[in-house]
This record gives sequence, structure tokens and C-alpha cells, in this order.
Amino acid sequence: MSRRYDCSDPMERTRGIAEAVSAVRRGELIVLPTDTVYGVGVDAFLAAAVEKLLSAKGRGREMPPPVLVGSVRAATALTEDLGVYGQDLIEEFWPGALTLVVRANPSLMWDLGDTKGTVALRMPMHDLAVELLKETGPMAVSSANLSGRPAARDVEEAEKMLGDSVSVYLDGGVAGHVEPSTIVDLTGSVPRLLRAGAIPEDKIRSVVGVLLTDEDDEDGEPAEPPSSPDVPGPSLTKASPAGSPDEPAEAPTDPTGRPSGSADEPAAPATTNDA
Repeated sequence: MSRRYDCSDPMERTRGIAEAVSAVRRGELIVLPTDTVYGVGVDAFLAAAVEKLLSAKGRGREMPPPVLVGSVRAATALTEDLGVYGQDLIEEFWPGALTLVVRANPSLMWDLGDTKGTVALRMPMHDLAVELLKETGPMAVSSANLSGRPAARDVEEAEKMLGDSVSVYLDGGVAGHVEPSTIVDLTGSVPRLLRAGAIPEDKIRSVVGVLLTDEDDEDGEPAEPPSSPDVPGPSLTKASPAGSPDEPAEAPTDPTGRPSGSADEPAAPATTNDA
């Protein structure tokens, strides 16, 4: 049976986070607020839990969920290559409503679905979400809705759609944005907009210069991105939201491929209809 916690009450918030962490470690689904829409999530490294997530939403493996992390350093541990502009975009928009699709670290052993070696990563700008993620580690998180339905903006909407398939609902009030996160693919030579969202296209272009969209002729030659943007190299140690401790720069992996040490470490792939 599902349990719901009103996180506007300090005692309920503490109890709710503890219950959510326990549920995630058991391979169960939880619903959490983010800075965009509500998300439904599981431990990114438990394949059976990811399968439960896809099933609850009515999705197949062809639509793998993105991964949310509680720090920039956790995200970098999950990646093989951030591309030319990854660090610049992280410095400018994280924590925030930008999801980056990058090459996943091939040493990590997880099964998020048919990811083709990529992972969609985001660090939300939401204190409750970040606090939870620092306890659970990377979570596979999709928008809290049934596939094809609008994403939930409050816990009531999420509960109506997902019901008892979710063990713990964390009620953080109305979500921050009507729109989901903007998704940018960095796996090619030129960044590509996969989904318009909370961060406007022009702001992305102000960082990367050239940004391909569906309106571009994919058969033509894309414009060459600037070879050396006149911008100082961004730091990957940007402070997380208040109250969140820094993570170690690197985390050794155990034999299963899960990063060890800090709980807030690497995660997995993404789709184009998520929180």
C-alpha cells in the first residue's frame, strides 16, 4: 500500500525522505517533486526496478528513462564524454531544467533499456529532490504519468495515474514549471535540440553557438561549431543547492559496476518525455 508524506511539515519531510530512501533500496518506485514536473523514480542500478518503472508508465525498453543526480561530480562519473560543450552547459544551467544526452561510461553495469550507449543526465534545482538523491545515489526518473498523458504537476495528479504501483509519494506542493526540462543531445559533433522545454532555445544557443533542431535538413551539412569559444573553461565544482555537501571528484567502482563511496554517484540514459 502506498504511503504519502506532506513535505511542507519538517517532521513529515524527514520521515518521508527516510521512507523513500528505504523504498528505493528495496527496488520500489517512489514519486518526488522536481523543479519542472513530478517524477517517478527507482535506483538506476537495479534492472528489475527500472523494468517496474517502465511497466508502471506503460512504456517499453525503447523509451529508457533519464537519470537524475544530486551533484555535478556524480554526473561526470557516469559519462564517457561530455562533448565539446557539455561542461559549458553544465556550468551555465545546472542545477536546473536542462537534460544532457551524452555517451555513458562503458564500465557501468546497468540496464535502463535500449540506450545505444548513451545516458540522459540532469541535476534538478530542487532542495528536496537533491537531498533525496544524495541519499539514494543516481535514480532513473521519468515524468510521473502514464505514457501519453500530461506530466503530473502535483502529487494528487501523480497518485491518480500511478496508484499503488508507487510505494512512497513525497508531496512538495505544485511543481516549479508547466514545461518539462529542455533536452540537448551532445553525442554528435554539433549539439542537437531533442525537446524544447523550460530553458529557451536561444539561451542554449548563447552557450553552444550552433544548435540543430528538427527544422534543420538532416541530410545537409551542419554548420561547423566554433572551434574555440571565447568563454572561460567552466568549473565542474559548481555549488549544489544550499545544504548539499560536495562529492568526491571520482568514485572507484565495485565489481558490479556501481560507483562506491559517496551515495550520490553516476546514473543512466534518457528519453524525450520526462522530468
